[in-house]
Amino acid sequence: MIIIGITGTLGAGKGTIVDYLVSKKGFVHYSVRAYLIKEIKKRNLPVNRDSMTIVANELRAKHSPSFITDQLFIQAKKSGKNCVIESIRTPGEIESLRKKGNFYLFAVDADPKIRYERIKLRNSETDRISFNTFLSNEKREFTSDDPNKQNLLKCREMADCVLLNNGNIGDLFLQVEKQIN
Repeated sequence: MIIIGITGTLGAGKGTIVDYLVSKKGFVHYSVRAYLIKEIKKRNLPVNRDSMTIVANELRAKHSPSFITDQLFIQAKKSGKNCVIESIRTPGEIESLRKKGNFYLFAVDADPKIRYERIKLRNSETDRISFNTFLSNEKREFTSDDPNKQNLLKCREMADCVLLNNGNIGDLFLQVEKQIN
């Protein structure tokens, strides 16, 4: 079983990479975001980026920095199939998944203005924000000394490869294919 983790900035193309791995390579998708949305709804909180951050940080502080991805890994292991775990946000998640073997981390990034336009088009419940809020959210998640909080910069540094997604979808798929080969 191969596990590919996906980390990256908001709107960079994490979901697009997941879609490619699922449809073209037969990977099974496990989403930190979906896991958190279920938890948020259980708590009757509004589904937004603030709730996602608060709930994720609480779960990590209560259990471990890798708690969410560990739960997803348990599900993935039962399937026995190659899987992709999307939205890795902490170094602890990466360290835990690396210990499980056959784990590769892809980081994806793009210019902030391009990424903002993408999230506006995506228009999910957490994407209906201003550009300034977008930048503020990203800044909050970019670095932290707390192992239970998001640290996208460190995750990117720990990645096996960094994919730059400023071009078209075909360019991104070529980069993914190169890494898989």
